[in-house]
Amino acid sequence: MVSEDKLREEVKKLLQEGKIKYFIGYENGGPGWLARPAFIQQPEAVSRLIWSPGCVHNLTRFLQDEKRRRAREKNPDLRPVGLIVKGCDSRAINVLLQEKYIERKDVYLIGVSCELLGVVDEAKITRRLYPAKPLQVRFGAKETILVLTDQGEREIAASEVLADRCLECPANFPLVADIVLGEKINRPNPQPYQSIASFEAKSLEERWAFWQEQFSRCLRCYACRSVCPMCYCDECVADSIVYAVSADTTAEEKAQKVKWVERNPEPQENIFYHLVRAIHLAGRCVDCGECERVCPVGLPLRLLNKKLEKEAKALFGYEVGLDANSPPLISCFRDNDPQDFIR
Repeated sequence: MVSEDKLREEVKKLLQEGKIKYFIGYENGGPGWLARPAFIQQPEAVSRLIWSPGCVHNLTRFLQDEKRRRAREKNPDLRPVGLIVKGCDSRAINVLLQEKYIERKDVYLIGVSCELLGVVDEAKITRRLYPAKPLQVRFGAKETILVLTDQGEREIAASEVLADRCLECPANFPLVADIVLGEKINRPNPQPYQSIASFEAKSLEERWAFWQEQFSRCLRCYACRSVCPMCYCDECVADSIVYAVSADTTAEEKAQKVKWVERNPEPQENIFYHLVRAIHLAGRCVDCGECERVCPVGLPLRLLNKKLEKEAKALFGYEVGLDANSPPLISCFRDNDPQDFIR
């Protein structure tokens, strides 16, 4: 079991010794049970840090902000940023290292083992406890989640309320870290693609109708892109007003920028946006589930990315984020590639 006291002790030591610029972890999110990101700069603030089933965020996303901040400052503080990482988060770190977006010296990683548990799905726990309202969640014994509700405390089997990504996770232990808290316990017989089985049973016509219906509900708020640790481009091909400019960029250059996708939430534009984004994430998505979690209309975006993950493994034997030293999927070439998927 991960010890919060040990976590706080390690972070406090790092800050006191000046080994990190600041630390990104989790803290209580107020009246609800979901944790929120915490940015700890002072040693005395480590008491805010927690570890619970409500720590759902993939904190590697905030490394984008740090990199851009360094680029703006004349004399940036180049000390590493401290970060808490779950297994899926550590895979995101590996992808960022593969793509040379960050260097290993840029981050000091405290890994936490999910053991046989993980993080809770908000919709699942709400349905499971209704009409009771969950107020606090914590890890129990023997693969259970303890929930304090407005009607008393409940003990629930973890399998009933864990996020699907946790139930299907192939790496519930950090793959890269400077310090690891908790035991390395592998989940027995994980079924990494169980959630897409019913989708794969559909005909091509049914799949297309499914996605047309789903994408027609998209508001184009770009929350999925904004929360994704892999969407770090300064200029987004899927967003006509997000592009890299400098002090020397003229008004004419701005006006003549090519708009591949319009921002208006029309069905065809929505389909184009989501398919382009999915292809850009092929071989890069670590299945952290953040895109689906933050979607205000509940689009099943993880389903699309998970299908592409399965195809990459089946066609190329590639698994995302397992090794920072291996080449990314789209930079690989093999003479013996059968290419039997090309029709």
